[in-house]
Amino acid sequence: MLDIILKRKERTNVLKGIKLRLYPNRTQQNQLEQMFGNDRFVWNQMLAMMNERYQNNKDLPFLGKFKLNYLLKPLKKEYPFLKTSDSSSLQVVNEFLTQSWKNFFQDKTGQVGKPRFHSRKYLKKSYTGKSIIKTAGKRYLKIPKLGYVKTSKTGVLQNTKIKRYTVLLEPTGKYYLSLQAEIPEPEKYSLTDKRVGIDVGVADLAILSNGLKYPSFDSSYFEKKAKVWQRKYARRRHLAKLLVLQDRNKKVLCPRSLESFTNWQKAQKSKAKYQAKAANQRRDYLHKLTTHLVKQYDVIAIEDLKNKNLQKNHHLAKSIANASWRMFRQMLEYKCEWYGKKLIAVDPKNTSRICSKCGYNSGAKPLEIREWICSKCQTKHDRDINAAVNILHKGSTKLNGQGLTMVTS
Repeated sequence: MLDIILKRKERTNVLKGIKLRLYPNRTQQNQLEQMFGNDRFVWNQMLAMMNERYQNNKDLPFLGKFKLNYLLKPLKKEYPFLKTSDSSSLQVVNEFLTQSWKNFFQDKTGQVGKPRFHSRKYLKKSYTGKSIIKTAGKRYLKIPKLGYVKTSKTGVLQNTKIKRYTVLLEPTGKYYLSLQAEIPEPEKYSLTDKRVGIDVGVADLAILSNGLKYPSFDSSYFEKKAKVWQRKYARRRHLAKLLVLQDRNKKVLCPRSLESFTNWQKAQKSKAKYQAKAANQRRDYLHKLTTHLVKQYDVIAIEDLKNKNLQKNHHLAKSIANASWRMFRQMLEYKCEWYGKKLIAVDPKNTSRICSKCGYNSGAKPLEIREWICSKCQTKHDRDINAAVNILHKGSTKLNGQGLTMVTS
C-alpha cells in the first residue's frame, strides 16, 4: 500500500492516498480495456472539437468542464459503447481537459504545451471516477460498472470516506486501484526535544548534523536486469518488424501484424517489471527512513534545493534522480505536518564553505574534497557533516526569527 498525503482539509480530517492491487477476471479485464478506450475516445473527441471550434472562430468563449458535460449526452447517443463506462469518469475526462487548457493559457514560461491527443499504444492505461465504491468482505470491492472485484486487502479502508478513485493498468500487466480517501487525523508523535540538520547527497542520501549517515538506495541490480531486457526487447521488436515488412512485400494472403508477435511484448513486460521493483523498493526505503527521522526529531532543517536545476548537470543527473531528493523532501513535509513536527527549509548558499565552528568562509571546494581543515581555527571537518551543522544553525536562526521556541538538542 502506498500512502501519500494530498491535502489537509480540516483539523479532524485529512485526505490520504491508498493504493490497492486488483485481481479482475477475464470478463472484467475486457470491460476495463473498453473503459480505458472510452476515456481516451472522449478526450480525443472533445479535443478535436475544441481545436476545430477555435480555428473557425477565435473570438468564441472558452468551453468549461460544465459545458463540455452537456455534450456527453448526445455523444452517448451517437456512440452507444460509451454507456459501458462509469458516467463520472467521462466527466472527469472533461475536467482534466479543461485544466490542461487552463495550464497552457496561464503558463508564461513557454514550458507547458497544448493538450495532445491520446494514443492507444500508451502502456499505462487508467480512468478516474467519482462514484461510490463499497467494501464487500475482506478481499472484495464493488466498483461501478465492474461489479465485485477481488483486491489485495480492504482493512485499510475502515473509517474512510472515498472521494475519488482511479483504476490503472501498469506496463507490468498488473491492475491497481488508487483511492483518494478522507480519514481521521492521525495521532501526533510524542516530543523528543531533539533537533537536527540534514544535508542530502549522492552516495549518502541523508547526512545528519549529529554525524549519522544514511546511504542512498542501491538500484544497480534492477538497473542491470532492466538493461538486459531492454536490449532483448529492442532486438525482438526489430526482428518482428522485419517479418511484417517481409509479409507485406510478398503480398501474402494473411499478413502478420506487429502485435501478433508476443516475444517482444514479453520482453517489454519483463523490463517494466524490474523497473517497477526498483521504484517500489526505493519508495519503501524512503518511507521507512522519513518515518524514523520524524519520530526521532521535533525540528528538522533541510536545504531548499532546486532539483530541476541540479539535474541539468549531466554528470550527476542520474545519481540525483536515483537518490530521489524530491520524494524524500515531500515525505518529510507531509509527515511533519501529520505528526506535529516542524520542518524548516533554509537557503543552501555557502553551507559547504563556512566553518561550522568559527563561521569563516574558506571559499568553494571541488566535489572530490570530502574533508578539509579550516585555515582560521584549524578544525578538521567532514564536508557533509559540516554542511548539515550549518543547515541546523540556519534553521535555528529562522525558527527563532518566527518567534517560536527552539527545542534543545
